[in-house]
Amino acid sequence: MAELKTRPNENSVADFLASVADDGRREDAQALCVLMARVTGEEPVMWGSAIVGFGSRHLKYASGRELDWPKTAFSPRKANLTVYLMEGFYKHTDALARLGKHTTAKSCLYIKRLTDVDLDVLAELISDSYANANT
Repeated sequence: MAELKTRPNENSVADFLASVADDGRREDAQALCVLMARVTGEEPVMWGSAIVGFGSRHLKYASGRELDWPKTAFSPRKANLTVYLMEGFYKHTDALARLGKHTTAKSCLYIKRLTDVDLDVLAELISDSYANANT
């Protein structure tokens, strides 16, 4: 089985965020990092080369595969800020309706700019997802 590349490491979150080329995306990523740290009570940690994670949980699949994964995370991708809400969105239809401009796929919430969304609702989504990752 191939070794998982997305693992926690000692790389600097601040340096990674400072390296985001687009000024607006960089500012949004830095603000999102602060928001997620506040909501989760966790320090941000680099996972792989491009994901900022908060907390960690051990997963074991029916197949026997085991891995550690962040409880919640984000990545300032070129096209969007990608927020990883590990439980998916089926429990969050009300909050998503109030969030503002976004798209979703599986466990990924895509946001072009933080100004497109209600930050209180985003904090609510992150908090709920993080709490559910603890159960």
